[in-house]
Amino acid sequence: MGIRNFYGIVWKYKIPQLLFYIGLSAELIIVIIDKSNYINPIEGLLFRVTFLLFGLKLVCTGYTWKEWCLIAVLELVSLISYRVTGRNDLIRIVTFTAACKGIPLKQMIRYAFYVTLAGCMVIVFLAVAGIYGDMSLTADYGREWAVTYGGSSVETRYTLGMGHPNALSCMFLMLLAMGIYGYDKRQKWYVYLFLMLLNIGIYGLTDSKTSMLVATMLLLASFVMTYCRFFREKFIAYLGGFLVFALCVGFSVDAAANAPRVMEAWRLYVYCDAMPEDNHTRILLQADKFMNGRIKSLTDSERNDGTIETWSAFSCPENMDYYFDMGWVKLFYRYGVVPGILYCAACAALLWQFYRKKDAFGLVVFTVLAVYSVMEAHLFSVYIGRNFLLMMMGSYFLPSSGCQPAAIEISPKK
Repeated sequence: MGIRNFYGIVWKYKIPQLLFYIGLSAELIIVIIDKSNYINPIEGLLFRVTFLLFGLKLVCTGYTWKEWCLIAVLELVSLISYRVTGRNDLIRIVTFTAACKGIPLKQMIRYAFYVTLAGCMVIVFLAVAGIYGDMSLTADYGREWAVTYGGSSVETRYTLGMGHPNALSCMFLMLLAMGIYGYDKRQKWYVYLFLMLLNIGIYGLTDSKTSMLVATMLLLASFVMTYCRFFREKFIAYLGGFLVFALCVGFSVDAAANAPRVMEAWRLYVYCDAMPEDNHTRILLQADKFMNGRIKSLTDSERNDGTIETWSAFSCPENMDYYFDMGWVKLFYRYGVVPGILYCAACAALLWQFYRKKDAFGLVVFTVLAVYSVMEAHLFSVYIGRNFLLMMMGSYFLPSSGCQPAAIEISPKK
């Protein structure tokens, strides 16, 4: 190989990958800083830098004309969102996802796993050592609201430097999901047993039932896929994943549409000790009890932020900063109905790709995160590094068109 060919390969493959991983590293570090007690004063600047890096990676990558058309349409939708809301979240997300082309998926996931794990361990170490961050948080978590008719339930739970016990349990779940997907078929039964014991230990520290149950689902489903290999190729498994995903989104939309009725039902239950006669509302009320009042909380603001009345085609500036837990509801509320539908369509397409490639562990991770997003909004935020499903979408929807060079040899110039 001549020296010119060497520099050509470096420019074509190595430089774009370097740009991508610098940007990904920065995004992951931003997520880790957000989970700590530290307030990042240059977060906006860092977002601009990572957007530039992913944009350069995109420019340096070869795409087919169909892929360019897809990217152009999504960027146009993102530009409309930017003009309407004043936030560039969707532009950054689309650019990052497109930039994933040519980067091996498992390599990306493993890299994100190790960087996130290292960052979380630093936060925990600093808190345990008493250097920075609180070990625990004493607060009213509101679990006994219905039972005590408005009374408080002050508890002390461990945070290990992450600000809130739910943040600690959430990061454990994300690391678990990335680790299982990154090392899917290599796990042994005793590894699953150890992870289950670790899951129980995290639950003992945080008392976060949602994350514990979802992590248990993830471990059990992954165990089945590991030791019942015939199930990996069965269409029924992937159909089941799609039905769970559709049920999660449908339930979330229904909850957003009926949150005021659920609130009235809560008042009827608390003050009159009576249940609503409407079966639909009764079912939602029972579900809201399990969800610790998340549906009812959509009516906490003056505008009833999060309810379907506050949704619009491309959202609005007022929807950018209000926080609540329900992930799928937040998707449509924060980003708009049109981007929300496009994201759900991308999720359905990703499930189809899982079936085509027989990616059973991708199916498992996606399905449990779909369930988790009914109650928690971790994946839907300004932080790209939180949602590693975007890496899967970029890898599956924009497959590499050429082979990466296995090795680079330099021959003397003739």
